[in-house]
Amino acid sequence: MAAPATDADARFAQLAADEWAWRLGQFPQLATSVGDASHDDRLERVDAGSRAARLARWRGAREALAAIPAAQMSPEARIDRAVFENQLHGFIAAIESRADLMPLNSDSSFYGPLVDLGGAQPLRDVHDYRRFLARLADIPRFMREHAAMMREGLATGFTVPQVVLEGRDQPLAAIAGLVDAVATPFWKPFGAFPAGVPLEARTALQDEARRVIETQVLPAYRELLAFLRDVYVPGARRTTAACDLPDGDAFYAAQIRQYTTLPLTADEIHSRGLEEVARILGEMHDVRRQAGFGGELPAFLQFLRSDPQFYARTPHELLAHASWIAKRIDGLLPRFFGVLPRQPYGVAPVPDDIAPFYTTGRYVPAPQPTGFAGTYWVNTHALESRPLYTLPALTLHEAVPGHHLQIALAGELAGQPPYRRHGFVDAFGEGWALYAEHLGDEMGVYLTPYEQFGRLAYEMWRAARLVVDTGLHAKRWSREHARAYLLAHTALSAHEVATEVDRYIGWPGQALSYKIGEIRIRELRARAEHRLGARFDLRAFHDAVLALGSVPLGILEQQVDAWIVDRLAA
Repeated sequence: MAAPATDADARFAQLAADEWAWRLGQFPQLATSVGDASHDDRLERVDAGSRAARLARWRGAREALAAIPAAQMSPEARIDRAVFENQLHGFIAAIESRADLMPLNSDSSFYGPLVDLGGAQPLRDVHDYRRFLARLADIPRFMREHAAMMREGLATGFTVPQVVLEGRDQPLAAIAGLVDAVATPFWKPFGAFPAGVPLEARTALQDEARRVIETQVLPAYRELLAFLRDVYVPGARRTTAACDLPDGDAFYAAQIRQYTTLPLTADEIHSRGLEEVARILGEMHDVRRQAGFGGELPAFLQFLRSDPQFYARTPHELLAHASWIAKRIDGLLPRFFGVLPRQPYGVAPVPDDIAPFYTTGRYVPAPQPTGFAGTYWVNTHALESRPLYTLPALTLHEAVPGHHLQIALAGELAGQPPYRRHGFVDAFGEGWALYAEHLGDEMGVYLTPYEQFGRLAYEMWRAARLVVDTGLHAKRWSREHARAYLLAHTALSAHEVATEVDRYIGWPGQALSYKIGEIRIRELRARAEHRLGARFDLRAFHDAVLALGSVPLGILEQQVDAWIVDRLAA
């Protein structure tokens, strides 16, 4: 990193560096994910005292930041400041709004990543293994503290809606029902050791692993499972709207601000969603006619949902098709991007234990540089719900030039401070990935009218999220109303619709980030094209946007405007 250009820069750089070092100590799994092994022997603390201390620390950092005059900072440092300030805002809001009392939803949970600890943590020698064993032994404390926090949520009315929790304990139950350590995912690192672990040390490590897993980890899973089934789920709230939480309107407003990074209201977002749905619907009719389908759109949707030609017969066939699309896109990238990441990515199925309730696909990033590749997950569960014609759009979004390209490049921006390289702003990241789906049309990725319809179906899905999320949480739509809206306006299968609606119910506001971010990115590109005319270079525009890493949308707009001015002056 370059030396600070001003005294204000130096003061800010020290403040941010101190907070980042402290943050890694507070969140050991984060530290591991960014290549810092200093805290590999433990997990996060979420007891009341730790959470209160974090809130105090972040409030203090916010006050210290306000005392540094932004006008005296260099342009690049002001970008760093805006990103850091946005992160502080999110951390503080999560505790002040009591969103932290709900550490699970229908999409993800605090205990879900634990099964991958062995793959996320580099294990090269005996020292690494002993630290990993210590981390495993910390699981009981980690789970007890989360249960206590969730009890606080029960007492104050801040719980996940009961209706979206049904069956979500299956991954937990699958492990809680085991008795042999060897059968658990935690044993995997002890089944095959790297060369750095001497032969004479392996038996002792295996013995210790068996003891920790069977006498500490598995009992902790059983205890947490019993708490969820006997206490939390029965006591969870019966309502589904965020506005029904205590001070729910303020809670949802904070969620909107967190996930869009813009000062938008629920009504504004709902109206924009309805506009986008109407626009995309017109384009869907055009593509339906191009496909030669004589019926109206509802009949076309039913045809797409039910005709066997659009569905893989085996998980391998689905994965093979996704992999072929991914490699074809790889070959097109240099025409649209001047800078490409060094880190590769692979294609893999969503793990079986979470697939039944999981979304259709996802990108799983990997720390750099630790020898791991990113992973593009494809859900092979319920193949009759995974149409092949949507795979190009899914691949563009989750792999390249969507999440993998953006996240891997951000991790390689050595000149940026770590809180920027390793941060992820949903409105930017998800907005970019949805923009990548649209860019696929220019790249020539969509080969048939059905694949073009798949792109529009995905765009409609994200536009409908603006309507459904705000409908659910600000207008008190029922679960059934939300499902009916998605079924009527998207090509999603009934299974996908059910999964998605429960995701929105349990994760208020997150679904807004996709379309809001994509709208802003496309608007900024149109602005650049209009102002630069023949001097507009698409590759240079993409490189300029991605060189920022992951930033709030207001900062993105400022930087694109500055880029336009620089290009005009060149």
